[in-house]
Amino acid sequence: MTGPRPTAPRQVPVLVAGGGPSGLAAAIELGRRGVRVLVVEPREVLDPLRARAKTTSVRTMEHLRRWGLADELRRRAPLPVEHAQDVVFCTSVFGRELTRFPNAFGLWTQPRDIAAESGQQVPQPVVEQLLRDAVADLPSVTLLLGSRVTEVHDGPDGVRAVVTGADGTTTEVHAEYLLGADGGSGVSRAAIGARYAGSSGTAPNLSLAFRSRTLDERPPCALGVHWWVVGGERGGLMGRLDLAGTWWAIVQGVDVSREDVDPVALVRAFAGDPDCDVEVLVTDPWSARMLLVDRYRGERVFLVGDAAHLNPPWGGHGFNTCVGDAVNIGWKLAAVLQGWAPASLLDSYEPERRPVAERTIAAAGDQEAFTATRFAGRDAEAPGPDGDAVRAELADALQVKDPEFHSLGLVLGYDYADSPVVVPDGSVPPAHDVVGFTPSAHPGARLPHAWLRPGRSVYDELGEGFTLLVTAGDPDPLVAEAARRGVPLSVTDLSAAPALRDLWGAGLVLVRPDQHVAWRGDSVPDPTVLLDAVTGAHTLETA
Repeated sequence: MTGPRPTAPRQVPVLVAGGGPSGLAAAIELGRRGVRVLVVEPREVLDPLRARAKTTSVRTMEHLRRWGLADELRRRAPLPVEHAQDVVFCTSVFGRELTRFPNAFGLWTQPRDIAAESGQQVPQPVVEQLLRDAVADLPSVTLLLGSRVTEVHDGPDGVRAVVTGADGTTTEVHAEYLLGADGGSGVSRAAIGARYAGSSGTAPNLSLAFRSRTLDERPPCALGVHWWVVGGERGGLMGRLDLAGTWWAIVQGVDVSREDVDPVALVRAFAGDPDCDVEVLVTDPWSARMLLVDRYRGERVFLVGDAAHLNPPWGGHGFNTCVGDAVNIGWKLAAVLQGWAPASLLDSYEPERRPVAERTIAAAGDQEAFTATRFAGRDAEAPGPDGDAVRAELADALQVKDPEFHSLGLVLGYDYADSPVVVPDGSVPPAHDVVGFTPSAHPGARLPHAWLRPGRSVYDELGEGFTLLVTAGDPDPLVAEAARRGVPLSVTDLSAAPALRDLWGAGLVLVRPDQHVAWRGDSVPDPTVLLDAVTGAHTLETA
């Protein structure tokens, strides 16, 4: 960013404490709708070597598409999807392949009917910089870097916060609402009396970033987006950060506080080459945490992302769940501030998002129990029938990892069927499943995706407000009532595609700004009551 450093306004409709992925995503949702937002973030510069999250999920890519950013993220990503799509389990990168999981993390190279976008492997700092750039293009959003929110005082009529700069100067900011996206160590959670509950992983881990010519130049046992190394004294995973010689690794069971650790030796063991050249750039010790707050909101303060839940990294869901939170609270807060929905709409945030975080933490926690060292001592490198038998046995045992890499049931299948602001229709939603995804247009579900023509998704037809998709039936009563009360509603006539009615189970489908179904039917019930229900004024019982 160039030009004079922005200053914190004394008063703003929305203050976002924390400018990581969740804070920036919320600012984009609000700023695209013209809401004035102040985002306060202590990190002035992003560290490209501390990659943190590396998986941008299919669902998050759909949100990026909605913001007009999906193609740009793929352009900036140092690893194109075409480079590799499989996760490989092996004795070492240059050793023996044991098994592989193809098209992991939704990394497919050809369009599929199931979604508007494929997943993307990309380091989190690249995503954050893209979001920072997008925020800078929104006139209503101020991004204040090098400062942090150090005090938050919640109240029934607004929030009073203290913003402290790097030089210690303070500014008192008054906001109508505050989004606490300040992570596990921020002040927002304590300000509303919320508490984490859960557990931490039993094994410490060590993350590394390094450079290696050997790994760049020598062919691996199999091409992968990353490699899980099993069978040795140490186990874990390794992959590329880019195609220019920068790599990452996670070594399981390494406690740097209790043992002397040689990072170069660890990488060489994973590579399977004692002479592999290794230049270590960064080391980060960490332990997985599986924590969820007991409440997502105070009076005018809402917790978003890591401030509300801390996920282990297995499956790559943590960052993506944060973005989902931001999208959910973002459009609702804009609706309230713009006056077309009552404040009671915000009551739906926690009952919609907390169960998603709970299921996601549970799924990732199931993978936390896996340690690659459990297979130590098995001679999977042995030639001949004996080695083949060991490798076949290991390949079978490793199938327990499949839900970590194939989790579209979790990524696309989460729904808000029990939400107070969707209208139930008596249908039974598909059972929740981590791996398997069954598209369904039941109220609360993500609208089942369809291509209208090559390159044109039905999601591209959705507006910033509600959208009524019409394959049959009369939309006029709902359109008239929405216009009368100022609820943004666009209508998309899809009567030329009757197969979509079969896909969605109704001729009229009302879709929320976040692409989830609010209501469906073949004729509009009382439009006043319906709009009251989906904007949070009251609950409409099963139609």
